[in-house]
Amino acid sequence: MKIAIASGKGGTGKTTVAVNLYYFLSRELDNRVKLVDCDVEEPNDMLFLNNTELTEKKDVVTLVPKIVTKKCTFCKKCSDWCEFNAISIVKALKFAEVRNDLCHSCGACSVACEFGAITEHAQPLGNISKYKTDFGSGVIEGRLEIGSAMQTSLIKEVKKSVDLSEDLILLDAPPGTSCPVVETVSDADFIILVTEPTPFGLHDLQLTVDLIRELKIPFGVIVNKAGLGNNEVFRYLEQQNIELIGTIPYSRDYASAYSKGELLTTISDEIAGYYESAVQRIIQIKQSA
Repeated sequence: MKIAIASGKGGTGKTTVAVNLYYFLSRELDNRVKLVDCDVEEPNDMLFLNNTELTEKKDVVTLVPKIVTKKCTFCKKCSDWCEFNAISIVKALKFAEVRNDLCHSCGACSVACEFGAITEHAQPLGNISKYKTDFGSGVIEGRLEIGSAMQTSLIKEVKKSVDLSEDLILLDAPPGTSCPVVETVSDADFIILVTEPTPFGLHDLQLTVDLIRELKIPFGVIVNKAGLGNNEVFRYLEQQNIELIGTIPYSRDYASAYSKGELLTTISDEIAGYYESAVQRIIQIKQSA
């Protein structure tokens, strides 16, 4: 089973929840849980895990086109076929250029060109690392090449590297509702949305709920930092008949531990109890899937 963990905005505590769920679910499921960090622009899950060992690391490349101007007739067919406006053609100047930062490596331009004027060459996309951890079955992390805008392409490769025989796969999605989020959650069996009880948290939760409902994927919500803000998030969940999987109360001490990278080493019995309650509900969802 694949469960994606997402949030409509940054700062709600999605990483906190993802790492803690990995820890507590691993204890309940005999360590048959894999954590996959799909927030490739800013992968932070490994910051909070101790006693880890890098077992595999591989570079990922993507093929981008290059126009050979000696063969090009500047007919603009490749430009017309490009859905991402990555190709600029100026026939009067005999100018042809591909913007690599806009190219999505779809190959349409190569198919369109009838004169063999387009070749493809490898461009670094990022890397994928696999780690052994002292609980669970390990972590997979994608890390995007600095300056690249191809998050979605790397997330696809990260997901391909996951052994689907794992009992439970947790996909830690990027924040927001953009294409990288859709790519991460699109084939999940269930989605956990993490929010906070603030006006901003509610606003972005509503956007994310609209997205998930359009994708027709079952989902529930964990409210992090409960006790802050107001109760509008809880009213919204009740009005929309959305399942509240769990609440995690705000704790200044726990927030301080998070800022020091001590997420799992200083967790109190009270906070642990809230996570254990949420984990029991997740296990029920898994068993009924």
